[in-house]
Amino acid sequence: MFGKYKIALAILGAAAFGGLAVQGLHAQAKPPVDVVIDIAEIVDAQSQRVNTERPIASTPTTQQGGKYLARGGKITALDGTPPARLILIAFDSVEKAKAWNDSADQKKVTDVRMKGTKSRSFVIEGL
Repeated sequence: MFGKYKIALAILGAAAFGGLAVQGLHAQAKPPVDVVIDIAEIVDAQSQRVNTERPIASTPTTQQGGKYLARGGKITALDGTPPARLILIAFDSVEKAKAWNDSADQKKVTDVRMKGTKSRSFVIEGL
């Protein structure tokens, strides 16, 4: 009879330990991050058109592990003035987002964007 209680207690103890282990792993996981590129105004439309001289932005982004969540498209303002264009890219960590931003290929893309637009970019850490 007491053997059944020992087994039941062992099962409950193992379940509790497993629950604590899962909570610990969740606490250690880094939250995903998003890179936001807010293009307030396009001042040189010709420089922003895709041509043979302009670097393609998607290549360094996907090579560095980024995933586009939003890219251009129709923006509907809820309040205030919406940007001319908005780009949202997901990365696994701040470190990966910074590595993407610091890569030589992305620097070329950023230089073209900065010359032809009034824009900014930043990282937002997720939950």
